[in-house]
Amino acid sequence: MAEFTYEIVKEIGILSEKDNGWRKELNIISWNGREPKYDIRDWGPNHFKMGKGATLTEEEAMKLKELL
Repeated sequence: MAEFTYEIVKEIGILSEKDNGWRKELNIISWNGREPKYDIRDWGPNHFKMGKGATLTEEEAMKLKELL
């Protein structure tokens, strides 16, 4: 598997939490040093493990807000 880096620039909020401590979160994350994007994904305790997720640009996030 390819190596990658990430930096959680801003923790916006928790969408849900499971009994095992995993949480679905909305954050702003910079992946591999690139421009930060909105990110929705499951995170294990202390952000050491992560599940699959979706990233959105600012424009995509605003469009999602309109659609919801």
